[in-house]
Amino acid sequence: MARETLLLVCPGRGSYGKAELGSLARSGADLSAFDAIRRENGRATLAELDGAERFSPGVHLAGPNAAPLIYAGGIADAAAIDRDRYEVVAVTGNSMGWYTTLAVAGAVGAEQGFRIADAMGVNSGRHGAGGQLVLRLLDDAWRPVPALRERLLALAETTGCALSIDLGGALVIAGPDEGLRVFADRADVETTRLAGHGPFHTLLMAESSAAAVAELPAKWFGNPDVPLIDGRGHIWRRWASEPVAMWRYTFEAQILQAYDFALALTVALREFAPDRVVLLGPGDVLGGAIAQMLVDLRWLGMASREGFAERQASDPFLLSMARPEQRTRLIAP
Repeated sequence: MARETLLLVCPGRGSYGKAELGSLARSGADLSAFDAIRRENGRATLAELDGAERFSPGVHLAGPNAAPLIYAGGIADAAAIDRDRYEVVAVTGNSMGWYTTLAVAGAVGAEQGFRIADAMGVNSGRHGAGGQLVLRLLDDAWRPVPALRERLLALAETTGCALSIDLGGALVIAGPDEGLRVFADRADVETTRLAGHGPFHTLLMAESSAAAVAELPAKWFGNPDVPLIDGRGHIWRRWASEPVAMWRYTFEAQILQAYDFALALTVALREFAPDRVVLLGPGDVLGGAIAQMLVDLRWLGMASREGFAERQASDPFLLSMARPEQRTRLIAP
């Protein structure tokens, strides 16, 4: 019997929250090699962080801890998928999820990928003063509010801010603190400041990019086992990807330019037409954005919020590894 084809999606910052505390232990994955790297660098191990008595935003959401926790969760989930029943045809991710994407697709080894995520958790704190705001572009029925996207992008430009991440139904705007304050005052829509986030995917991250280029070697990168789609919608294919170019993208353009997750997902769907989309853990906060993009594309006839819900109830196209009933479908018995 033919295996079902999967597109794997790796989440970024903000996906390991209070509800995810203990999720690495529950996955049963052997993370001892990752913990050895953490001890080598004098940092708390994943076992210690994930096994803490209570969730601490100041500890668990801090870049040096959040990045490796998120990476490890994604790697554990990808490894748990039953490859006798499912074929992974492509991998993509959102923002920091690109580092997980590299390893899941085989462009770097799992331990090398962890060293990248671990180092970038620290490097992400090297930036000019600033942060990120997230705001919705859709109404409650998941219909685009007319002209809102164009107005907000123009406002970002006039306030010294810039697009950081395009989530399709939402935008993440980044910039200096004063620019974000003015933007929020003038936006005339609800904005949320993302706690502990710097001005990611903008030129304010130049110091972070320079540190990554200096510290993380190109020799870790190779040809992927399966195609991966980056934040420009570019497909890196097996035997047709220059490792040094991938290394340079990862630590230059991926850090300094806007990350278009909506385009990455669109390209992945249209190019590979998977039977299912699987959101790796930890958490499933990215699931709503993926669902909204499926509706915007009218993928498989899902043309409304209600249409998406009906499809999910009968034959789910989007599966989240963080949801026990959906995870059970994907892992070996």
